[in-house]
Amino acid sequence: MITEKQELLSAFPSITLEEMSGIRLMNRLDTKYVLPLGTLGLFLRLAVEDYRIQEVEGERDITYHTLYLDTPERSMYLAHQCGRAVREKIRVRTYVSSGLTFLEVKNKNNKGRTDKKRIPVTSAATLEDEGGKDFLDRYAWYDLKQLSFQLENRFSRITLVNRACTERLTIDSDIRFHNLLNDRRDCLKGLAVVELKRDGRTPSPARELLHGLHVHPSGFSKYCIGCALTDSRLKQNRFKPRIGRILSINNSEKE
Repeated sequence: MITEKQELLSAFPSITLEEMSGIRLMNRLDTKYVLPLGTLGLFLRLAVEDYRIQEVEGERDITYHTLYLDTPERSMYLAHQCGRAVREKIRVRTYVSSGLTFLEVKNKNNKGRTDKKRIPVTSAATLEDEGGKDFLDRYAWYDLKQLSFQLENRFSRITLVNRACTERLTIDSDIRFHNLLNDRRDCLKGLAVVELKRDGRTPSPARELLHGLHVHPSGFSKYCIGCALTDSRLKQNRFKPRIGRILSINNSEKE
């Protein structure tokens, strides 16, 4: 049976991975939005005129798997919790449909720009053998020996590209967390996280559509929210209002 979501996604013209290679936006401005799944459906109906959808081997709603690294003191989590504008995330991400895995470093500067570097690896277990140490020495603030895997994350992602090819829009749903230290799990199945990624402040159809639906920018870090939801012992004062709003949306959509 075709679901409403599948029907909405089938209306978009497709773009291939090869075509996407020219729109990587590794150095970019990111804007995030959190919205109920019902509002996401409205947005997709409106966005079909201005966007193409990434398709990989016939799939348009693609599964991602991520493992986040941090120090034992959770230095990267705490940098975000303390409100530092300049911060870093280190992760191993697998694109499940294509089977590709990358070690990635994301750095955010004090002007809100995100710079991402990555190298292909076979798996999370092969980082040191496949150049992970040298890669982190070059691009990260932390040595591989300082880090361990802290949080596992799975979600489904829709990727849209505007017809002018100046921005990418990722839409993540069915977000699941697994704390690798205490084995606690949580999930956010009633909401979607939309991330607008563009090179500079170019005009954005999505931004205008979301504004028209009364959806406004809202910070959301999967790593930080996942850590906070699965470990109450962590300092999380800065995240509490955001988590309260996220859980309110999530629970109302699940009812």
